[in-house]
Parts: sequence; C-alpha cells; structure tokens
Amino acid sequence: MLSKQRVVVVGNGMVGHHFVQQLVSQNQADEQFEITVLSGEDRLAYDRVQLSSFFKGKTADDLALTCNKTYDDWQVRFHTHSKVVDINRDMQTVTTAKGELFEYDKLVLATGSFPFVPPIPGKDREHCLVYRTINDLHAIKNSAHGSKVGVVIGGGLLGLEAANALKQLGLHTHVIEFAPQLMGVQVDAGGGRLLKNKITDLGVTVHTSVATEEIVEGESCRYKMCFKGGKTLETDMIVFSAGIRPYDNLAREFNLELGERGGIVINNHCQTSDKNIYAIGECALWNDFIFGLVAPGYAMAKIAVGHISQDTQQGSLQSTGLDNKADEFSGADMSTKLKLMGVEVGSIGDAHARSEGAISYYFEDQANGIYKKIVTNSQSNKLIGAVLVGDTSDYDNLLQYHLNDIELTTDPEALIMPLAGDIAELSADDLPDDAIICACHKVTKHTIEQSVSNGCIDLASVQQSTKASTGCGGCEKLVQNVINSVLAKASNTINVVTLNEPVKQPA
Repeated sequence: MLSKQRVVVVGNGMVGHHFVQQLVSQNQADEQFEITVLSGEDRLAYDRVQLSSFFKGKTADDLALTCNKTYDDWQVRFHTHSKVVDINRDMQTVTTAKGELFEYDKLVLATGSFPFVPPIPGKDREHCLVYRTINDLHAIKNSAHGSKVGVVIGGGLLGLEAANALKQLGLHTHVIEFAPQLMGVQVDAGGGRLLKNKITDLGVTVHTSVATEEIVEGESCRYKMCFKGGKTLETDMIVFSAGIRPYDNLAREFNLELGERGGIVINNHCQTSDKNIYAIGECALWNDFIFGLVAPGYAMAKIAVGHISQDTQQGSLQSTGLDNKADEFSGADMSTKLKLMGVEVGSIGDAHARSEGAISYYFEDQANGIYKKIVTNSQSNKLIGAVLVGDTSDYDNLLQYHLNDIELTTDPEALIMPLAGDIAELSADDLPDDAIICACHKVTKHTIEQSVSNGCIDLASVQQSTKASTGCGGCEKLVQNVINSVLAKASNTINVVTLNEPVKQPA
C-alpha cells in the first residue's frame, strides 16, 4: 500500500478551497493524501465575488465557503493566521511566520493577488483603504461612520463595486479613473460611455482621464486630492481599486520562475519550474497571461488535482473521475456577466473587435439606456465577441454561440436588434453534448443530462449534483432549459410506449 502523499496548500481563497474540495471529492483523500491548508488570513475561505453583499446586510458567516467542521469532516488539517515565509525546496518544507514547519510531497501555491496602490504621495493616510478582504470591508464601514464624502480610485469592475459600497453606506461618492472610460477591459468605448451615464444618473460622480498627483490635508473634508492639471477634490475617505498584482513573493524569494511583469510561471499541468510545486489562480502566469476571474482558477485547481492524483496513482486517472481531455489547462474564456449598482453589464470574447477582419454590429437605445454590440468574423457567420450594457437578457444565448463556435443561421443584427428578423435563440437541443453550460465549474450539457437521467429532476438537485449555476449563477436559465429538455424527451418516450401498448378487451 502506498504511503499518503503530503499535500500542502498555501492560501485559502476561493481557488485554494476549490482545490481542496476537488481533491477530497475526486479521491479517497483520507487514504491517499494528507492535506494541510495554510491561510494567511484570520478565517477560512469565503466568497470574494459576493463581497458587495456585505453592505446589504450579509455577514462574514453568510459569505463563508467552508468552516472548521467541514474541514474536520474531510480530515483536512488547517491553520489560519499562518502566512508562509520560507520554502525549502531541497528539504520540501514550508515555514510560517509563527515558526511552524510543514513537510510536503506536493506544494500548491494559491496565494491569489493583492490590490495595486499607485505610488501617490499621501496614500498611506489613515482613511486611505483598499477593497479586497472581509477585514477591508470592516475598515471601510468603520471609516464611513465619520465620513460624508468617499472617493474610489479605479473605474474597473472592482472599483465600481467599491463605489457601490460607499454609496450604500450613505457617502457622496466619486470614481476617479485614469483611462478615458470605465471598465476598459470588458467593454468598448460606446458601452463605457453609456455605463458612465447610467452610473452618474444613480448619483455617483465619475471623473475619467484624471491622474491623482498628491493627497494632502483637506479644508472642508479630511483630505484633498490634487490632480494633474491643477484640479482638486476634497474627500473624507479614499478606496484604492486600481487593479491587482499577483501575490508571487514566495516564488520570487525562493527562485521559482516568474514572468517578466510578475506571476508564477506554470505549464499546462499547473506545475511551476519545480515539478513538486504547483500554482493556481491569480498568482499563476500561464502562456504569459494572468486570469483575474474565479472560473479559470477553478479550472486550474481541477487540473492540478488531476495531475497530482495521476502522479500518486502512477499514471492512472481512472479513480479520479477525470477524463483525458481534462488533464491539461488550455486557457479560459474571460466572458462575464454582472450587475453594478443595478446596471447590467455583459462582455463576451473579443469585445473590442481586435481580431483580424472582425466586423461589429451596434444597437443603442438612448431613451432606455441600452447598448448592444456583437462582433463577428470576416464572413459574419461566427460570433466572436459582444458587449451588453443596460440589458443582458441576450447574454446566455450569445455566449453559447461564441463558446461552441455555432454558425449563425440568420443575419447577425437579428441577435441584438428588436424587429430585425427572427431571433436566433438557442435552446438546449441546439447545443452539442460537450457544450460548457456552467463556465464557473466547467459543467457540460452531457453532465447535466446524466444528472437528470439519474433522478435529479429539478434545478436544486441538479445544482447539488453537478455544481452547475452555483458560481456566479448566470447560467441558471440555461441549466433549467437542459433539465426541461431531458424531462420533455422522457415524457414523450413514456407517451409513445403507452400508445403502442395493446388495448385490453374487457373480459
């Protein structure tokens, strides 16, 4: 009998926890692995995607993804307040700031990222904060008690979430963005313009193309922000949300290969330059790219679990439940759908139409605050990108066209323009069996169909069985569509059998 493999996981964010969950569920973890989790925070994993709900009344316990009892039941050893400060690659040990030493056979770095704070003079003042952890949220809430005006530096996704938090706390809120538009990564100039208008209408003042040069003492508020060009703005609180940087300090200090601009270099198995050390999530650099969404991190976690299990079982993947197609990481789709301050925003594929020969189609309803754009290939028969602001009802349909490379059978504009023609809306039956229905957990149509065939006949039971739509929840409608399709086919089969039965004559 093989001895247990010692797996040490550094970091217990969403991706680190998902790795543990996958390793436990895909293997007889208590027999094959001795799992140790080291969390630098003072609590176990929680849902960072839903952080803004904290300001709507949710507690830290509501956001928790696991608890002490769950890890005890899984026989996972865990240590909070345990920041790792040393890796001895020769002896295969890690040491925490508290002096605890842990031996490993496989080490998984799931250290995530940290907020980037621009080097602005005055940035270290007491009420200059960041928006990243539950402790950060407590600090923002405490600062808001004595504040009237709040500023967020950064107009990306997290910046707008932070602005929403300040607004919910009752502060007069400003957003400062260096770029000429909001959410420049996800939406194009047209979508950014409409997004700015809608957020302004909600009572948040947006300043674009603005560079902060210094933060000094204020006159009517705590601080005064001095901008390039001479303009100023007074505020009581400043929240920095100007992007993230990979938390790669351990790799930097202990000679693992790094990217030129940071990030721990990994191969398709999520291994670093040391074959016994893996990196997953926002700290990992794959093909010169860092993925800032949770779904790619989950995919990396699953790949790392498969590879560690394969190595442990001497090349056999059978007992892991993973098929051969899932044993390498090959990138991830960065499409996303969200709601910011009640404003719906969707971004799919090549939203900026940067592909050679790309053709864009636009629809804008200024009266109702709706902007839609789709991007096709040069033949206009494949959808390669989209931007939706103000109305994301078409998102699921467009995403499936993009993810599954489905040929357009109608004019492209019919996908987004009212009365442009028959809407080519996809149903579950139009999708191939290997279509990814849930991007967060990589759940295919076939997996959901199998779940329904095995007796999970409603959304809740399918969610529990497959994890589909339990991430961001954006695919819930399509998951229900697949369930309905399977049940309808089963019902028709039953009806055919009944009709074909011979009619019994009365005795």
